[in-house]
Amino acid sequence: MEGNYGVFFADNLCGKVQVRKQGLYYLFVCRCQLSGDIICCLKAVFPEEEQKIGVLVPMDCGFGLQKKIPVKHFNGKPVRFLACVKGEEAAGIFAPIYPDEPFMYIEKLKDAYLARKNNQVGAVVPG
Repeated sequence: MEGNYGVFFADNLCGKVQVRKQGLYYLFVCRCQLSGDIICCLKAVFPEEEQKIGVLVPMDCGFGLQKKIPVKHFNGKPVRFLACVKGEEAAGIFAPIYPDEPFMYIEKLKDAYLARKNNQVGAVVPG
């Protein structure tokens, strides 16, 4: 699994990740060029599963991460690495938030998270 890999966002190359083995851990060092409008996570895609690596945070004039994960969590070599929208895989309903209108999902707000879709701020609530 050690090596240098490209990172893709919506089938476009947006950065790179270096994977090195350090004892019982893999060290992931990633740098990407993203817009910053949405929170993204790094994900390793294997033939039969996907493994989340972590959230890409602002650093070095872009976004990235540096994280160690135990070797035992990985089987084989990844097919590719993806930068994906955080929480995108969770099923939910995007509810736009308007300052002067009541919010109809107020009872579900405890399990919701803030998101931006089509330049509109809203909450993604469980569906």
